[in-house]
Amino acid sequence: MSEGHIIETSTIPRTRQSLALDLSALGVAPGMTVLVHSSLSGLGWVCGASVTVVQALMDVLTSDGTLVMPTQSGEYSDPSRWSNPPAPESWWTTIRESMPAYVPELTPSRGMGRIAETFRTWPGVMRSAHPTVSFAAWGRHSFDIILNHSLDFGLGEGSPLARIYDLDGSVLLLGVGYDSNTSFHLAECRQPQPSQILEGAPILENGRRTWKTYREIDYDDSTFQHIGAAFEEASSVYVGRVGSATARLFRQCAAVDFAVTWLSSHALKQSAGADHLCT
Repeated sequence: MSEGHIIETSTIPRTRQSLALDLSALGVAPGMTVLVHSSLSGLGWVCGASVTVVQALMDVLTSDGTLVMPTQSGEYSDPSRWSNPPAPESWWTTIRESMPAYVPELTPSRGMGRIAETFRTWPGVMRSAHPTVSFAAWGRHSFDIILNHSLDFGLGEGSPLARIYDLDGSVLLLGVGYDSNTSFHLAECRQPQPSQILEGAPILENGRRTWKTYREIDYDDSTFQHIGAAFEEASSVYVGRVGSATARLFRQCAAVDFAVTWLSSHALKQSAGADHLCT
């Protein structure tokens, strides 16, 4: 969406103060731990763009709270699994041998949006060590959330998602839908026998670059919109406007627990259907 179109469709400019008021009205409050998924263009025209949004979030949470955002770098992965776009098989060896090692302070995020990328480089923000599915955090619990991000199953029990769950944190969907709700991947990891794959990425190990292979879940976000709609019908989700965007605020543990049950029940239904077809 062009800036001109955003200006044309915005009734007033959004400011640090107006966004902070909108966030407070939605239910964001000092001291909360909040994982934010966001779209800058959805907010309307913001004076100061992504910097203003980060400032507004920090203003409302204060230093007693904790702000977390995904800073994933999907290209730091095995090229054999790339699909958007795919890499020619003749390139795979070169990519594995020459891609720079992941460095939290240097490696940019990909596909996370301008707000998350601005936050990644913000003074005082910490970023986790996972080369593909990292998170960045600021505030009271940032160290506990970011520390010891497991290479294996990077969105599972050894991930910042699980630490947010332990802290009874919240999720804020800021102009994006449930398909962006990374926390549902934690529910995938909590299924009895999730499908697993081998992944790879370049990391620094003992100060030297190495291509590291690790275990991962074969994640599937195709049902996340359906899970989110069902969750919203059954649970307390605060829905309001932040700038021009529809925003949703909810407890992460409630969403993850709901998704665990939803995924399990639908897996049983699919299994029962398959058994019926085979009889």
